[in-house]
Amino acid sequence: MNGPAVWVKVQGKGSFLNSGSLKQFTQEMVNRGYREFIIDLEDCAAMDSTFMGTMAGVALRLRELGQGHLHVVHCGERSRELLTGLGLDQIFSIHQNGATSPECHQLGSERMRDAIEREKAEQARTMLEAHEALCAAAPENFLRFKDVLDYLKQDLHTEKATK
Repeated sequence: MNGPAVWVKVQGKGSFLNSGSLKQFTQEMVNRGYREFIIDLEDCAAMDSTFMGTMAGVALRLRELGQGHLHVVHCGERSRELLTGLGLDQIFSIHQNGATSPECHQLGSERMRDAIEREKAEQARTMLEAHEALCAAAPENFLRFKDVLDYLKQDLHTEKATK
């Protein structure tokens, strides 16, 4: 590896639900000059195609820049099969084992959590606006979506209260 690396530890599922946050986070790190990325799959239960495509996008961006590399570590057999089946082993390194994430990783971890929280709030706002538009278009929709509207408003209120 060349220089400091950004270490991303995937916990739970790597899916379309967190792919946007991963993309946003890695773009920010690339903009700050980082060129080495490590995706740690030790605690990753599963990955969908959107998540794998997002990792591919990071690797392709580094290739486009002509420097840096994406490394996948602690990759289990099933994940390896998925990644190699899509030919992703051609654009990034896949390792069954790997080192432990460095202590300095914590700052990046906090930024990733912040990005995920911002994305969740944005999704809730978008969903609320969409359902309000449905109610504005046809007032009878209010009864259909009252519970959804209440839930989304409560979710956004709780989000604001915790900040």
